[in-house]
Amino acid sequence: MKNRIYLLLLLLTTFASAQIKGNATISRQNVMSAEKLGNANIYGEQIQSFRTHQLNPNAYITIDVKALNNVVADSYTAVFNMVQIGETSEETNKLMSERILKVKADLLSKGILEKDFVIDVISFVPVYETVVEKKLFSTKYNEVPVGFELQQNIHIKFTKVNQFEKILSACANNEIYNLVKVDYFINDIQSVYKNLRSEILKVLKEKKQFYSDLGFDLTNYKPNIADIKYCYFPKEFYKHYQAFNSISLEAIKKKKGVLTAKKQTSYYYDPLSFKEYDIVINPSIVEPVIQIGMEIKLVYTEEPKEEKPIEKEVIKNKYFIVSTDGTITTKELKLEN
Repeated sequence: MKNRIYLLLLLLTTFASAQIKGNATISRQNVMSAEKLGNANIYGEQIQSFRTHQLNPNAYITIDVKALNNVVADSYTAVFNMVQIGETSEETNKLMSERILKVKADLLSKGILEKDFVIDVISFVPVYETVVEKKLFSTKYNEVPVGFELQQNIHIKFTKVNQFEKILSACANNEIYNLVKVDYFINDIQSVYKNLRSEILKVLKEKKQFYSDLGFDLTNYKPNIADIKYCYFPKEFYKHYQAFNSISLEAIKKKKGVLTAKKQTSYYYDPLSFKEYDIVINPSIVEPVIQIGMEIKLVYTEEPKEEKPIEKEVIKNKYFIVSTDGTITTKELKLEN
């Protein structure tokens, strides 16, 4: 009886342990893309080895430094597109001017300066419609002008991110919904590059000292260098996905058809990851930033050692004279050229 109870407890413990482990390793994928089937439950341990680089010793010494600076923009420019139509050119201009004056007054009340509000005229063209002209034996379709279309862009400069919400509100209140783009600007980008160069030099010295401590004398090596710098803006790093679940168990139970709903496409800001960088300035990102990077690579090749020339002993021609008393005299033999 005791053995049965012990066996039962052992089985229950094993089952509970397996259940806990199974529940702990369930992950949920909520991203729909071209490569992934979204909203699929993934069971089991998802183990992936992140160490993919193999160490292969060679005769070269490579020292590289990667630096990244996440820079908050000094100013921004939002561009909105406006389209106005009217029966006459005067009416079209008047309607457009009224809308612009209203949105401009609204923005000035929200702290936007008048000099930061600029109008860019894109096009002013007539609008045509097709008129059917029927005759006894034929029908003609003629295009005739029925009005005018005026298209303009509004450029609005602002310096703080929280001002953008007020700008959107002011434009929407005046039936301006088409946001074309938002540009980011840095007042002194050269100072950013200068700071990156100074930080790279510090890390290069540390890495050179590391190889010196290992016993490598870099003065005996010939260096080759390559460097690059780049600048990325937030609009280049927006990605999209669709989050949804199309499975309807309720529809199966009721034996009714499923109406396919429109899946909303969501966008998110996915900047450069700094896991491969040696230097990251301003790593904590709260708002979209301008990412400025600089990389440098040095490859050292050992210079061949200079071989000392072998000194050759020059043996001069000599002759010996033996005297009658047995004395030997050595004299140099001079040859005439």
